Amino acid sequence: MKKSNLLFTVTASLLFFMACNNEAKKEQTQDKVKNDPATVKRKEPVSQPLVSHIYTADPSAHIFNGHIYIYPSHDTATGTPEDDLGSHFDMRDYHILSMDSVGGEVTDHGVALNIKDIPWAGRQLWAPDAAYANNRYYLFFPVKDKKDVFRIGVATSDKPEGPFKAEKEPIKGTYSIDPCVFKDDDGSFYMYFGGIWGGQLQRWNNNQYDSTAKNRKPDTLAILPRIAKLNNDMKSLAEPVKEVKLVDKDGKLFNEKDNNKRFFEAAWVFKYKGKYYFTYSTGDTHLICYATGDNPYGPFTYQGVVLNPVDGWTNHESIVEINGRWYIFYHDVQLSGKTHLRNVKVSELKFNEDGSIQPLTVYQ
Repeated sequence: MKKSNLLFTVTASLLFFMACNNEAKKEQTQDKVKNDPATVKRKEPVSQPLVSHIYTADPSAHIFNGHIYIYPSHDTATGTPEDDLGSHFDMRDYHILSMDSVGGEVTDHGVALNIKDIPWAGRQLWAPDAAYANNRYYLFFPVKDKKDVFRIGVATSDKPEGPFKAEKEPIKGTYSIDPCVFKDDDGSFYMYFGGIWGGQLQRWNNNQYDSTAKNRKPDTLAILPRIAKLNNDMKSLAEPVKEVKLVDKDGKLFNEKDNNKRFFEAAWVFKYKGKYYFTYSTGDTHLICYATGDNPYGPFTYQGVVLNPVDGWTNHESIVEINGRWYIFYHDVQLSGKTHLRNVKVSELKFNEDGSIQPLTVYQ
């Protein structure tokens, strides 16, 4: 009887062990298949990079002389170590791109402005913008001065593709990054700018610089973008720099912890059916959002998301109407997989009847 019980126990234990072992092998096989790159369904981008021979980012798109011109940053692998202040975004010149239509052949017009030709510049040419006035083209750009403080400069050319010649000094009263120059219906030009963290906007209070200022705490008011009207010469400010109020539906300012709605960088302004649209990046939550207002100074009321996160840490948008259809220019890291080596793209953007924007996801 004892031998029979012992044999039964051993047999049962062996069968249990074999069953567990088979189940474990089955799970391992399933995991291997699940994680095998050959069997994983990759998310496919809906748009391809405009160019692949250089890395480009932060595209500001404009229609000049019936052509589409894109003014991007030019990413390069300079070997600068990465840090939270973006030192690895070590851009040293600008290349301007153009095309006759969306989806058409893209022309790279070569170096339009080199940091070596900006008398006051120190390092890091970040996201630019452009405008046309006075029968001239103006390229607005942020770059750190020789004291490592971001300022905004301007360069001019008689052609939209350049080359551009920089002024000897930055635009007095400007600071931080990401200039966006918006032309209103009456011909007035306004410059929006600012970016926190590496963009140094947190160091400016009442237009005064404090090198010791830190990022805001979660429960404090979020830092606001800036605006100033430009003089007719397009090389100077017509007024002191002001804050742009970005508020919720109840008219309340956002706190820093509202980082899926508060401003981080990449201001871009356009007009649609009489409304002013202020679009921007939330930075660490990787959204492009928008808010609307009744005049260029705001306040702008948050409305929602324009573009969901892309591959890569950053994004930076411009939105333009081309032949009756609206497009968003942006970037991701499809070509390199590295956050500081990006590529510019374009996708169509659609509005609802009430003027709201249909949120866009650029992968399928």
